[in-house]
Amino acid sequence: MKENLSPVRLFGHGFIVATAIGLVSLCLLFSSIALADVYRYVDEQGITHFTNVPDNRKFKIWIRESRVLLKPNLGNVQYDALIEAAANRHQVDYALIKAIIKAESNFDHKAVSVKGAQGLMQLMPQTASTLQVKDSFEPEANIDGGVRYLHYLINVYEGDLRLALAAYNAGEKAVAKHRGVPPFVETRTYIRRVLDYYDRYRNEPGNAGGPPVTVMQEHARTGYPEVTAR
Repeated sequence: MKENLSPVRLFGHGFIVATAIGLVSLCLLFSSIALADVYRYVDEQGITHFTNVPDNRKFKIWIRESRVLLKPNLGNVQYDALIEAAANRHQVDYALIKAIIKAESNFDHKAVSVKGAQGLMQLMPQTASTLQVKDSFEPEANIDGGVRYLHYLINVYEGDLRLALAAYNAGEKAVAKHRGVPPFVETRTYIRRVLDYYDRYRNEPGNAGGPPVTVMQEHARTGYPEVTAR
């Protein structure tokens, strides 16, 4: 059966449609144009007008936009308990661990890098083996191993967080070779990104807290062998 549809005109964002369109198509069109309330009115000639920017009183609300409230946080919270436990167990700042996970995998426990790093804290298979992490895709094991390695690096570099992060990203050999942060764009970008997340997580409401990095000035190595660049 053929439907009789009245002419339709759309106004707003520069769109005017002179042909008749179905109701479903119209809804899809507006959903792709903008997130906004949609208004309509039918004029004396039977033409239906739609807009998201009503300019007179003839327009009446037709579709009300669903209001989306974004939580002011920086990502997934489902691993917070595991992060806090590892932070307390290995005396590493909770906010720093979360910042590294955000930068490394964006909280995707199945993440795999082009170089083969795996899981939340992106452990290389060799690193995971050294840390006795049997399954890098298992969140608790991955976080615990990554935090143990991070703690080790912070101790090695006497609390210098930039060097510890450089080694976490590029390897200890690269830091030793360049006598500091390697001149790699990827590594320097990584350090800036982690430090930015770290600062934001430390100031996030409800931060679980943890010992500040500056108190980690131990000089003793934990015996973990050097881990190569990723």
